[in-house]
Amino acid sequence: MLTYLVRRLLLMIPTLLGISIVVFTVMALSPGGITPQALTSGMEMKPEQRKAIEDYYNKRYGLDKPAPVQYLRWLNNVSPIGFVSDDQGNRGEFSFSKGMDLGTSFQYGRPVSDILAERIPITLLLNLVTIPVTYLIAILVGMKSATNRGGSFDVGMGMSMLALWSIPTMLAGVLLLGFFANVQHFQWFPTAGIGSREAQDMPFLPHWEQTGFVRGFLLDRIWHLVLPVLCLSYGGFAALAKLTRTSILENLHSDYARTARAKGLAENDVLWKHVFRNSLLPLITVSAGLLPSLLAGSLIVENIFSINGMGQLAVEAVKGRDRELVLSITWVSGFLTLIGYLIADFCYTLADPRVTYD
Repeated sequence: MLTYLVRRLLLMIPTLLGISIVVFTVMALSPGGITPQALTSGMEMKPEQRKAIEDYYNKRYGLDKPAPVQYLRWLNNVSPIGFVSDDQGNRGEFSFSKGMDLGTSFQYGRPVSDILAERIPITLLLNLVTIPVTYLIAILVGMKSATNRGGSFDVGMGMSMLALWSIPTMLAGVLLLGFFANVQHFQWFPTAGIGSREAQDMPFLPHWEQTGFVRGFLLDRIWHLVLPVLCLSYGGFAALAKLTRTSILENLHSDYARTARAKGLAENDVLWKHVFRNSLLPLITVSAGLLPSLLAGSLIVENIFSINGMGQLAVEAVKGRDRELVLSITWVSGFLTLIGYLIADFCYTLADPRVTYD
C-alpha cells in the first residue's frame, strides 16, 4: 500500500506539470498575450508612469522574454527546488530548500499565496458541505426507488431526478435567487455571501437574549449556505440517485442476496449489510469525478451568489490576464482533483476487501 501511495504521489508531478503547460500556452497564445502593454491598457496614467510599470513587469516577471523562458522562470519559482531569485527576478544560486513562491498577483499587488489562503477555505467549505448532502439524498432516494421498483415513488422520483439533472446550474441559481431571495417573493434567504457582518460578533451557537432570539454564527452560516449548496448539489444527487437505483437492483436479486435470505436474515439486514456494500463500488467510481465537477460548478455558483471563493477569483484572474494567479489556481485545482482520485482508490479497499494495491 505504501509503495502504491508513493507511486501515485510521484505521478502527480508530471500530471500537474502538463496541466500548467497547457494553461500557460493558452494564455500566451491568446489575443494580446501576457505583456506589460496588455496589463496596463485602460489605465489612465502619464507616459513615464506607464513606462516605469512596464519596466517593472518585464524585470520582475520576465514578460519581455520568450514564452518558454517565462514558463521555466515561473516553474523555478513555484518549485521547492531550484535557483533562488530576488524580488527583481535576478537568479541566484541553486538550492534544494528554497521553498515555493507563487508570485505576486498583477491585479491585487499581493502575494498569490495570501490570496489563495483567503479564498480556498471558502470553496472547500462549499464542497465539503455539498458532497455529504449529495450522497445522502442520492442513497436514500436510490434505495427507496430500488426496493419499490415500478411503484409510484420510483416513477415519480425517476421523472423528478431526470428533470433536475437537465436544468443548467446557472439557470437554477438565478431562479433560486429570484424566488427565495427576492423582496418581491419569499425572501427567505440572503442574496450574497456566506455570512453576515453582524454574525462575526455573535456567539457560535444560537441562544435567547433579553432582546430576543440570536441566531449565532453557526446558524447564520448555514442560512447563507442553503441556496449555494442546493445549487451545487441538485445535479449531483439527481445523477447519483439513478446510479444508486441501478446498482442496487443489480445486486438485490444476486445469488449471495438469495443465500442470505435463505439463512433467515431479515430483509433490512440483507439490504444494508450485503447489497448496499456491493452497490457502493459504482458510487465510489463516480465520486472520483465529483470533486472536479463541484470545483467547476463553484465557478458559476460563486459568481451568482457573490461568494468570494476560488471560482469567483478564477473569473477575475482570467479577465485581468493575471498569469500568476491563473496558473496557481489551476495548480491548486488540479492537485485537489488528483487527491480526490487517490481517495476514491483507497475507498475501494474499504468497500471491497478483495481490492488490494499491494
